[in-house]
Amino acid sequence: MNEIQPVSVPATTDTPNISRLIYTIRNQQVMLASDLAMLYQVETRVLNQAVKRNQKRFPERYCFQLTKEEAANLTSQIVMSSSAHGGRRVPPYAFTEQGIAMLSAVLRSDVAIEVSLRIMDAFVEMRRFIAHNAQLFEHIERVELKQLTYQKETDEKFEQIFDFIHSHTESSQKIFFDDQIYDAFSLLVSLIQKATTDIILIDGYVDIGTLNLLAKKQTNVDVEIYTFSNTKLTAADIAKFNGQYPTLIVKHTNAFHDRFLILDHKEAYHIGASLKVAGKKCFAISLLSDEALVRELLGRL
Repeated sequence: MNEIQPVSVPATTDTPNISRLIYTIRNQQVMLASDLAMLYQVETRVLNQAVKRNQKRFPERYCFQLTKEEAANLTSQIVMSSSAHGGRRVPPYAFTEQGIAMLSAVLRSDVAIEVSLRIMDAFVEMRRFIAHNAQLFEHIERVELKQLTYQKETDEKFEQIFDFIHSHTESSQKIFFDDQIYDAFSLLVSLIQKATTDIILIDGYVDIGTLNLLAKKQTNVDVEIYTFSNTKLTAADIAKFNGQYPTLIVKHTNAFHDRFLILDHKEAYHIGASLKVAGKKCFAISLLSDEALVRELLGRL
């Protein structure tokens, strides 16, 4: 008389291991066909064929195929097997607890029966765990929501601080490289627009381009230019400028080599290039922070 051989069940069918194969999809706890095939020790295609032959036993509430979006989302959470038990050329099938119970009847093997019992235990254990920890999960969700709200408020406050710093601070030095014409133009215009009473420009080489920058000044701000006697700026140019942006006075001097921009007789900048060519070649702009130097410069004029 032959002895009855015990069913060989893989170690992965322990309840803790099975629990890791249960996912929540469409607000249901399900298992994938490939994982079930591995546990039942059959190929995925064999399992799927058995389901197709018994379609009446597997309504959608028992078994459904994932959409591409659901499969992609699941792939981002787990490592999808590409073995014989579960290729992923098409979205996989998922089985609910009732569908898994039906599988054991369809497959009709001792392994399927034994494994299905352990899977049912895993589902029961998971439901018990969720029920016992529902309050904890709710508390965690509230904490996460508070953290997200706090993070959002913190980010907004930091943005406000950075915006304030950006709009209320000014670097004492700035350097421009070749072809940064627009950046140089923008900075020079912003400096010119800071003046509220008068602007003094010391620049040996001025022309219409220089006047185009000075035209950005505020209304009623007077302008004095100190330049070389052979300047390209004509009396007609000065008259046209004064006709729209008074008042401009041009004086000639050979006492200066460098260029300086002085605002309201108190704030002075050393400029490494003539305003008319600013940005065409590498040059720097520096704020003269020593008030004594500014007074000395004005006294020299």
